Amino acid sequence: MASVELEHVDKTFASGTCAICDLNLRIDDGELMVCVGPSGCGKSTLLRLVAGLEAASRGTLRIGGRVVNRLSPQQRNVAMVFQDYALYPYLTVRGNLEFPLKMRRLPRTRIRQRVDAVAAMLGMTELLDRLPKQLSGGQRQRVAMGRALVREPAVFLLDEPLSNLDAKLRVQVRTEIGELQRRTGATMIYVTHDQVEAMTLGQRVAVLNGGRLQQAAAPRELYERPANTFVAGFIGNPPMNLFPSRVTASADGQAAICLGGQTAPIPAALAAWAGQTLTVGIRPEALGLVADPTADGVPATVMDVEYLGHETLARVKVESPGAGGAVDLVARLAGMRTLARSDAVCLQIDGSRIYLFDADGDAIH
Repeated sequence: MASVELEHVDKTFASGTCAICDLNLRIDDGELMVCVGPSGCGKSTLLRLVAGLEAASRGTLRIGGRVVNRLSPQQRNVAMVFQDYALYPYLTVRGNLEFPLKMRRLPRTRIRQRVDAVAAMLGMTELLDRLPKQLSGGQRQRVAMGRALVREPAVFLLDEPLSNLDAKLRVQVRTEIGELQRRTGATMIYVTHDQVEAMTLGQRVAVLNGGRLQQAAAPRELYERPANTFVAGFIGNPPMNLFPSRVTASADGQAAICLGGQTAPIPAALAAWAGQTLTVGIRPEALGLVADPTADGVPATVMDVEYLGHETLARVKVESPGAGGAVDLVARLAGMRTLARSDAVCLQIDGSRIYLFDADGDAIH
């Protein structure tokens, strides 16, 4: 296996579109890095650059410490798994697994040993004589993974490999991919638009937007310490509540934000931003609701309720003239709460879990 490094990499197409802009990223040897972002953010282009299917317009790519900019895909020793499996329909599972080894002209005994070992590892031994049309979606995905594994590549590249599976099967195969990576110690770059896949599968997650890297960090760090408003609003389901507000400070040095004509305390260290209008971020689980609208907190009106069994998601509206109008917020509440549209409630905020972002969208706290 090998590390992957991208230094100041750009990819600009003939149309003038910059798909990747000044990207600096390192994937360590044996790491599973997930690249996530909205459609058109450049994540698939990133995979194609590493694979050698696209040439970088600028910058340096290294695999295992070796510069590979001028090397062909075959010379880079990478294996790519696509979302459509790309299996040969007329070959059996064994034939599909053998194909890349036959192309290398390996001895027949060596081919059989590798195929049998990979099939056993993936629980596919009983499937070796079947054709792809005789397999389920999950089994086909396993064959696609096996065909990559059997080559013993330096790096695995996975381009949204679960997008064609149903929800239940996605969870199963996602678990299998994670377990496979742990067993083999393989270096993997996994591309997805699904943040649940990213947060549950990646050892680190790289968030892309508009061809630029927004943040690369462990899933917990992304969630608890987002670098900017894009990451804060993209990571999390439901995402972080973001709204403009003014920071105030009292004579004794206490800080607060304004919301709905009320104030909510925030850490005193943020008093330095008093008088400035910033973007405030609050995770849904940092909001609480009480039925008494006269209780200590911020008056709000329930606009919509989603009952999910283990939790309730309540969308509330807070009239906030000072912030330029009403603010919509989502609160995540434990269990099944008795709430209805138009209910008057009191919004309670955990001030220790408030985030602030400056005018450029970068995190302050």
